[in-house]
Amino acid sequence: MFAKDIGIDLGTANVLIYLKGQGVVLNEPSVVALEKDTKKVLAVGSDARDMLGRTPLKIEAIKPMKDGVIADYEVTEIMLNKFIERVNGKTFFMRPRILICCPTNVTQVEKNAIKEAAERTGAKKVFIEEEPKVAAVGAGLDISKPNGNMIIDIGGGTTDIAVLSLGDIVTSTSLKIAGNYFDEEIKKYIKDKYQLLIGDRTAEQIKIQVGTVYKDHKKEKMEVRGRDIVTGLPNTITFMSREVEEALRDSMAEITRCAKNVLEKTPPELSADIIEKGIVLTGGGALIDGIAELLEEELEVPVYVADDPLTCVALGTGIMLENLELIDN
Repeated sequence: MFAKDIGIDLGTANVLIYLKGQGVVLNEPSVVALEKDTKKVLAVGSDARDMLGRTPLKIEAIKPMKDGVIADYEVTEIMLNKFIERVNGKTFFMRPRILICCPTNVTQVEKNAIKEAAERTGAKKVFIEEEPKVAAVGAGLDISKPNGNMIIDIGGGTTDIAVLSLGDIVTSTSLKIAGNYFDEEIKKYIKDKYQLLIGDRTAEQIKIQVGTVYKDHKKEKMEVRGRDIVTGLPNTITFMSREVEEALRDSMAEITRCAKNVLEKTPPELSADIIEKGIVLTGGGALIDGIAELLEEELEVPVYVADDPLTCVALGTGIMLENLELIDN
């Protein structure tokens, strides 16, 4: 039996795996739970994420990816091995080709680390591609023609902004303000305003349930539980959508500034194409309420959310594996 080509969106928040002929077969959080002393793997993915902030002293739940790159090499390798085993089975006769994605601003050293981690899982050949290029392909954009296409990919660890033409990136930037950073800003806002400490999972829940980045676009509220800094006791507050907008205002201003900077560096002919076709949003951050409206207002260019922003990168890896001429290396 021949190995199937595998496309991997190795994200800070989630790992998605595309299997040739089957589509996206795995979507799991990028978390590994280990025994501290023995380094024995207790859980990977969703089961490990459920342990975050809840483990006894002898167990640690680790997020091995930070800002789109490998923060813990050994744990990333363990995680990849477990996920690839799950989707591809493990046999010496099945060595797949793997296409794996990285942010645009990673160094060659960081690219090599990602490549080596994938090779050590038993891959026959490993290709590395930049995320916005793969996301654009997965979003259905034809980047092979001499036309300008602009993509803003807001993931867990990084936001990648790029203009593409003739199958490659013309101008781009990557910033470490994305989904996880938004969660931290929400935590900080609640701590400063209400003297309440909340965890990562609660901050993410707030962002998804009542979050908005466009003023007065959403008017919802939710009960938020945490630990009171003053008394040290559990406490509950009511948190509003407008407060999420306040908490994320500076972050969105920085993403907008970087998008404007990319547009300013874009050749005029390609800028004309972008004004006509608009900008496409991908990644989990594209699902935050009001984000397309805010960017459209600030950039004065139409902004659209991709059909399935969460899986664009994974789907893009699949298309590129079918058309290897699209891959640089």
